[in-house]
Amino acid sequence: MRLEFIDRVMEEDVLGKSILTCEGQVLLRAGVKLNSNYIDKLKKLGVFYVYVEDERLEDVYVEDEKLSQLKQSTMKSMSKVMVNLNNYDEKGLRHSLKTVEEMINYIVDVGDVNKSLYDIQTYDNYTFVHSIDTCVMASFLGISAGYNEFDIKELGVGAILHDVGKTKVPIEILNKKGKLTDEEFAEIKKHPVYGSKILKKTVGTYSPIIKIVEQHHERVDGRGYPYGLTNKQITNFAKMVCICDVYDAVSNDRCYRKKFRPNDAYELILSGSGSSFDQEIVSYFKNTFAVYPLGCCVKLSNGVKGYVVRQNRGFPDRPVIRVLQDPETGDNISGYEVDLLKNLSIIVEEIV
Repeated sequence: MRLEFIDRVMEEDVLGKSILTCEGQVLLRAGVKLNSNYIDKLKKLGVFYVYVEDERLEDVYVEDEKLSQLKQSTMKSMSKVMVNLNNYDEKGLRHSLKTVEEMINYIVDVGDVNKSLYDIQTYDNYTFVHSIDTCVMASFLGISAGYNEFDIKELGVGAILHDVGKTKVPIEILNKKGKLTDEEFAEIKKHPVYGSKILKKTVGTYSPIIKIVEQHHERVDGRGYPYGLTNKQITNFAKMVCICDVYDAVSNDRCYRKKFRPNDAYELILSGSGSSFDQEIVSYFKNTFAVYPLGCCVKLSNGVKGYVVRQNRGFPDRPVIRVLQDPETGDNISGYEVDLLKNLSIIVEEIV
């Protein structure tokens, strides 16, 4: 399977990974042949890239079917989750969160981080997909940190609810394409407090989930919001969700800015270690997530281009690359692999 920018997708390419709506319905199913109408529609929906089938990379399989089903069920339940929260319906909330807990349990038991991220997002489903991906990332981060299953479930639920307070922020502010005024930004900065108030009326005052929602924009150096808390005043769960929230948010296009390149998004987290983000949790992040997703095409420092086919655990910027074209002529070749962990003089320069 190959990760391809939407502008380079060709008619007759076969979609490798399904695209969902904000309600968890299949918008376009994996296996369909793409035509000009499909491609134009995806562009209008704000899709930046898609996975397409490629026989040269048939061993690169990026989808965990069971987890995809659980994500789909979770996305379908998110509207009910939000309704129950805003109605302060504790019983209804517990019921609607069951699919979230099933997804987290699956991640703890058998999840593969390299087949769990990089869902295809459209503008209409961004909010729910972002919440779900933040939950998935936080769950894997909790596993790396050695938390037990109960704690990881609390962490994951807090992560999926981290932006619930935005339901109280005017939609015209949330979707504004231009620069926010000082007053508008001040309103945005209230959403952790709004979320905390909603949850206190629904899940009780002392739940660790409340601290995640309330503190996910705090920074260890005290420059976050809403309270300007510092290091030990912020819970570890909130510190984890903070990192996952930032990384996923900047890795996707929004109405007001373009997405970061994967290496730039990754570097943003690493460069914030000890200032914005907790150093120990950043080390867990580095040992858990890779810079370059499976199936993407990269250019190496020696001028060769190839596709990421495997990751080297603990070395997020040094994957295994499969070269399929002669760098001199551009002709297709049978292919060979370059393990960047064994070829330390070569680095990835950019995604192409």
